[in-house]
Amino acid sequence: MALIVHKYGGTSMGSTERIRNVAKRVAKWWRAGHQMVVVPSAMSGETNRLLALAKDLMPDARSPEALRELDMIASTGEQVSVGLLSLALQAEGLQAVSYAGWQVPIKTDSAYTKARISAIDDARVRADLAAGKVVIVTGFQGIDGDGHITTLGRGGSDTSAVAVAAAMKADECLIYTDVDGVYTTDPRIVPEARRLSSISFEEMLEMASLGSKVLQIRSVEFAGKYRVPLRVLSSFTPWDIDLDEEAKSGTLITYEEDDKMEQAVVSGIAFNRDEAKVTVLGVPDRPGIAYQILGAVAEANIDVDVIIQNVSNDGKTDFSFTVPRSDYGRVLDLLKASVAPAVGASSVIGDNRICKVSIVGIGMKSHVGVAAKMFRSLSEEGINIQMISTSEIKTSVVIDEKYMELAVRALHRAFELDGQPT
Repeated sequence: MALIVHKYGGTSMGSTERIRNVAKRVAKWWRAGHQMVVVPSAMSGETNRLLALAKDLMPDARSPEALRELDMIASTGEQVSVGLLSLALQAEGLQAVSYAGWQVPIKTDSAYTKARISAIDDARVRADLAAGKVVIVTGFQGIDGDGHITTLGRGGSDTSAVAVAAAMKADECLIYTDVDGVYTTDPRIVPEARRLSSISFEEMLEMASLGSKVLQIRSVEFAGKYRVPLRVLSSFTPWDIDLDEEAKSGTLITYEEDDKMEQAVVSGIAFNRDEAKVTVLGVPDRPGIAYQILGAVAEANIDVDVIIQNVSNDGKTDFSFTVPRSDYGRVLDLLKASVAPAVGASSVIGDNRICKVSIVGIGMKSHVGVAAKMFRSLSEEGINIQMISTSEIKTSVVIDEKYMELAVRALHRAFELDGQPT
């Protein structure tokens, strides 16, 4: 008997009929002798609907007090899902019980709308499993030290599921979604994209951080840190598919890298439209300037990605970085109001119509000329590169958003991913 965690996304929970199918699938695993913990998302579109109501009342909810209320509102979508799924399982003849994150409890910090999990008390869940019950836990949410409901950010149900699996030392965590695995890139942009039978945690972490929407980056971080066996597979295969066949389907995220080192140099092409670039012009070139600028941004709980500082000219330099597009307005307001005057910058400008395109692959560690091949391919398509960021296994470029799909198709072709074996 194994302890298995299932996670189902919003499309998998999108209607009562789909919830019935989820219940039948979970019941199949339970009847095979496994202990089952299920972490579902809100029904598709529900979180957006709830937040739209909030936006209608308060279009610019940025204060800590307002963000707290957004978490209170957004968390209700998952509570509906777990209750419905528990009822569907009971209709299948199983004992099932649902819990909100605060009932487990899943403990987090107090960074509303972007909270991070600090601890999970699994005693209650283990007692229910020992009694033969299926346990359904809300994804996306938890509770802070002051007893306030928090949410983990969009895609947070992935993180909840992997964190629960890690805390309980589950034998496997299966992420059911509306795609049948991890592809070399988005098949909607490149129809020739192929599903990977396996991918390393290191590659998946880069893919997630660079814009791949299959898994939330923090869920991959959790899985890698706590060595949680993780598999991405489709919830739209028939629920009565053979269990052994289902358990081997999709894409396995693995620790094994040795074999991949001699395979494809690049495993996938990732992209992210949700990017904006901010440039602080005429910054005095002296020690501590980068900290003064980015420290203020970090204190506002805003993530920074690609960073470039130009060569100094007459004691002045320009400092550019990218942020999530949703934070673009906040960053500009912050820099113009306080940071730029404090550091003596001449002005602040920005561009929220850029994107990031990246190549990712463990094989890049042992091959030279990969970045040059990427740059040549983009140059041949007439695409200008604005910023560059690299690591051992990835190279990212920031380009004009209108060239994104062209860039992805060109790079997918240049690195021969169309014909890569799965």
